[in-house]
Amino acid sequence: MVFAILSEFVIHRGDDQKNLASDPPASDSEFYACPLPACMRLLFVKLKHIGDSLLLTPTLSAARATYPHSEIWVVVRAGCEGILRGCPAIDKLLTATSPETARRSWMNWWHELQTIRGLRRERFDYAFELGDGDRGRWIAAFSGAHIRCANGAGGTLNWWWTRQFNCVSRFQWRGRHRAEKDFCTVADALPLKGDVPPLNFAPERTQAWPPAAGFSDYAVIHPGTRWRRKRWPKENWIELGRHLLSRLSRVVISAGPDAEEVKLAGELQSALGPNVLSTAGQTSWAQLAGLLRRAKFFVGVDTAAMHLAAACECPTVAIFGPSNVAEWRPWQVPHRLVRPDGIARLESGPVDDNDPAQLKTQDVKLTDVVRACDDLLYRRA
Repeated sequence: MVFAILSEFVIHRGDDQKNLASDPPASDSEFYACPLPACMRLLFVKLKHIGDSLLLTPTLSAARATYPHSEIWVVVRAGCEGILRGCPAIDKLLTATSPETARRSWMNWWHELQTIRGLRRERFDYAFELGDGDRGRWIAAFSGAHIRCANGAGGTLNWWWTRQFNCVSRFQWRGRHRAEKDFCTVADALPLKGDVPPLNFAPERTQAWPPAAGFSDYAVIHPGTRWRRKRWPKENWIELGRHLLSRLSRVVISAGPDAEEVKLAGELQSALGPNVLSTAGQTSWAQLAGLLRRAKFFVGVDTAAMHLAAACECPTVAIFGPSNVAEWRPWQVPHRLVRPDGIARLESGPVDDNDPAQLKTQDVKLTDVVRACDDLLYRRA
């Protein structure tokens, strides 16, 4: 049975198939030459983390605006689907199994084979692999789409993968925002109107969080992250919370479901008093989006919650340490970036977390974060 399914996935490369890596087009791509049908089936595959999934929404919005009658399907890793439910451009949202080896079994591979088999039946016009990973490449390459596109800049595609995609984008994305990377990779194969749009979590898809009903004069802070290199000291968060309470009526502490995040949020709430609420890992992404839509501003480290704040047009104070500012900063929202001393020159390129000389989030100064919050609040007022 498995052999029968795998046999369906063999890609037969005909003489008419081109590869933009070895046969680049002239001024206009050969894919632009023929008029595009009014209704196309588009598949976007991005098996990355939650925040990365949200950074796909500008490209999806642009595709919907350019081709309003097309059908848009998206495949993300399990656990990322919730944050994309606020994007109205998506017609169908599918999930692949968790990437962690320890959490996989042979049934997961069977599930993905069945997913690919189902996608092949849809006869997509375009399939885009935007996560730069082999699992996503398998799904996109074997989807059976007429045009299969991936980004090959920087040697990320080996010779075998290059032959499985008949459109290979050479957009040089290092040092560019990841929202730009997705948009320009897709636009190399499929024309998109205008510039890269903002992130998108539609207001009508947000939900109220009942404990904060009636709140208006408040900030949302998100101190927790599973990435240790991005953590800011608890003592700093307490002092920042006290400062915010001197400026605003309330503070809402956002926390994911991770036990450490919930514990930290509870400790901050206890230290700051009755005008502070913690979500305690109990809000959905739609409820957090509802909080962010009404908040004066957001303060947090580089996490999915920071990107959601941008998607909800919430002014943002972003605390950055080793993250690449050029690639991960808040996208198209009023914001202030607070970084350790000397980080100004570190705008692109990889960060080695094992190198003690690299910048650390814990070195970000409390006084700089306070100043950024006051500046953002003052300018918005």
